[in-house]
Amino acid sequence: MIAKRLLTAAALAAGLMLLSACQETIDDIAAGADAPLPAKLVQDIKAKGMGVNAPILVRLYKEESELEVWKQKTDGTYGLLKTYSICAWSGRLGPKEKEGDRQAPEGFYTITPGLMNPNSQYHLAINTGYPNAYDRANGGTGANLMVHGSCNSSGCYAMDDVQMGEIFGLARYAFKGGQRAFQFQAFPFRMTPKNMARHRKSDHYAFWKMLKQGSDRFELTHKPVETGVCERRYVFDPQLEDGQRLSPFGPCPTAEEPVEVAAKRIADEAEEERLVAAMEPTEFVTQASYTYKTGTPISAEAYAAEQHRREGYDRLGKRISGTRRPTTFESLLK
Repeated sequence: MIAKRLLTAAALAAGLMLLSACQETIDDIAAGADAPLPAKLVQDIKAKGMGVNAPILVRLYKEESELEVWKQKTDGTYGLLKTYSICAWSGRLGPKEKEGDRQAPEGFYTITPGLMNPNSQYHLAINTGYPNAYDRANGGTGANLMVHGSCNSSGCYAMDDVQMGEIFGLARYAFKGGQRAFQFQAFPFRMTPKNMARHRKSDHYAFWKMLKQGSDRFELTHKPVETGVCERRYVFDPQLEDGQRLSPFGPCPTAEEPVEVAAKRIADEAEEERLVAAMEPTEFVTQASYTYKTGTPISAEAYAAEQHRREGYDRLGKRISGTRRPTTFESLLK
């Protein structure tokens, strides 16, 4: 009997410790933009040879619903720090083109401190910087396309509030460490030969082939990719003469493709062609058929069709009751 009481007391003590840790997380969420990074995340940063205030880079993949935060290591390259499951994104695969199309942007964007919003109605938010020079050159319209909390999206990338607190905090610490801007790379999917083959019949295939050039460069160097826009298209790592500047509508400079980039491109294209030749018609991804008219209220059915939301959240971005697993402490009390 005494042993059972001792065991119960120990279990309750452990439960209270867990509750304290949980309360710390809740307090951190309440602290919002000024919350410190979680101790576990700081440990991971140090274990991977990174500094808490070291620069960051963000990569995002719609189809996989994943957002990656990369952080600079002591050797100057960037390493993958953490992968977050996106809570919700709206629309279809493909770039945002006009105000009201409810598309989330794809491309290469630059995030400055001025694009950080600590007072967002969606907990915290980081403006992607859409439209950039490429978007504007191709007639892209719209504004305030964010990565934000609340798990509810209308053209943005929504995370849950705990995730958003970490991502916002990582950006804040990087800016504190002296980073003036970080790169945000948004892709429709991981740019593998298999995925390129699956999406071969998309209207956006040429656009995605262009994005892959930038993706390949990062994967080879693990460093931010210098981007420019000319002839209404992206160019990567452009070699400019002194005083030369790119114009979104002007001619692109002559550039030689780095040997390693060319080798990867040739190998990937060959693999893609091999896959396409062996694929059945049903293996190619078909495009969604729904469309929106700017200014027209979206129906509940259309809203449900366009959302790519993590299970367990409703259309208002709230957790659905009954989906939460009991905590260890709650289990002890059963």
